[in-house]
Amino acid sequence: MKPQEGANLDIDDLTTTKNVRLEDLIDRESLKEVITSFVTLFGISVRVYSADGEKLADAVEQQDICKYLNELPDGRSACAATVATVKRTSPETMEDIVHPCFTGARYHIAALMYDGRRVGRIVLGPYLPAEVKEVPGSLMTAARDAQPDQLRQLLPRMPRARAETVHNVAEHMRGVLDLILFSGHKALLTSQMHLASVRESYRELQDKNHRLQDAYDKLRELDRLKSNFIATISHELRTPLTSIIGYSEMLGEGIAGSLTSDQLEFVNTIREKGEQLLTLIMSLLDLSKLESGSLALVKTDVDVCKTLDDVVSLLKPNATKADVQLAVDAPAEGLPTVRGDANRIRQAVLNLAENAVKFTPAGGSVTLSAKVGRQVMDEAEDDIGFALIAPARSVIEIRVADTGIGIPEHEREKIFDPFYQVDSSSTREYGGTGLGLSIVQRLMQAHDGKVSVEPNHPKGSVFILKIPIDVDP
Repeated sequence: MKPQEGANLDIDDLTTTKNVRLEDLIDRESLKEVITSFVTLFGISVRVYSADGEKLADAVEQQDICKYLNELPDGRSACAATVATVKRTSPETMEDIVHPCFTGARYHIAALMYDGRRVGRIVLGPYLPAEVKEVPGSLMTAARDAQPDQLRQLLPRMPRARAETVHNVAEHMRGVLDLILFSGHKALLTSQMHLASVRESYRELQDKNHRLQDAYDKLRELDRLKSNFIATISHELRTPLTSIIGYSEMLGEGIAGSLTSDQLEFVNTIREKGEQLLTLIMSLLDLSKLESGSLALVKTDVDVCKTLDDVVSLLKPNATKADVQLAVDAPAEGLPTVRGDANRIRQAVLNLAENAVKFTPAGGSVTLSAKVGRQVMDEAEDDIGFALIAPARSVIEIRVADTGIGIPEHEREKIFDPFYQVDSSSTREYGGTGLGLSIVQRLMQAHDGKVSVEPNHPKGSVFILKIPIDVDP
């Protein structure tokens, strides 16, 4: 038998049973079935009340004499008074109470106890004691307007039982209900313990979520402060650095007078290092603008093939110096133009090509190629099932392939993070700030495009830029 739904007891109360209620432990429909079976067996009406006097279930067969008396004013009043008294009668111990009725019948009232506490009561009756043979005077007195012959005819029809028999029925019923109470209490305790565990887990989860949200908010604020700091410092550094580079160029050109070879070498070193520092500062400014979304794109129709040629022209001296072969592989008939910022697209390709030349040993090669391709939208290209139904768009696919040292597979997801370097040791062979790939990724996102990396076994790597042809974001 399941416990009454809606019970909401404290776990401590359940374990001590101090607040256990009959209505919390017994399903009323099931209780109705149990007491109905007793009525079927013994023919005596049964009612079950809670400790608060609430009727939880009953199986009542109204007797013919009761129907007759309720049709009479005096009889109806007498019956109502008797029933009210029976309802108020509640044994405090296991001692049963037998309450007489003016009809000569009796009500047997038995307390329902659980773990030494009264949780309700059972009322059996009315039933007629076996020793009653005649209509009692109390009936004639209470129902003065009743017909004696009618009373003599109807009273014997009431179910008869010996007092000890009714007591045994009550004891048996008490035993059955005690088993049901124990089972219901166990089920309710298990349910409430589970609910308490769920509530505690939910509370802990909420607490963790609050802490995570606080940490996330703090990290966002720190990130914002970092971006503002980088933008401010970079801007303040660029102005004096530009003057340093300018004056070093003028010194190198002899505007302030001729220089010795050693002096010229020193001035050229100052200019070279200043230009390197200026490049870093410009990268920091670009990254800050890209992260904040404040970078303005000047959109035109961009010729990708010309962009590749420009990048090769810029890098040719460095590639030749490093003994790296630099080539362009593009269709002879040309490619469709893309709508974007020509300088920013060139910057993205240049960053990739510079990295490729830097990480390719002498005798290696770097190839820049471009072609028209198709891209599945919503970043679901790796999902074959989705790719069959997902919309696709035309893109220009720019590939920068090299025969260099390559990128370990476990590092490929991290290389686009700002300042991340595969070799971050203080003795690393290759210089750089780790901003180039992060800037490339954000430039592609600003063009509604994508950058990815593929392995090129046994060595080398392939970076792919995909820029939409027919989209003008």
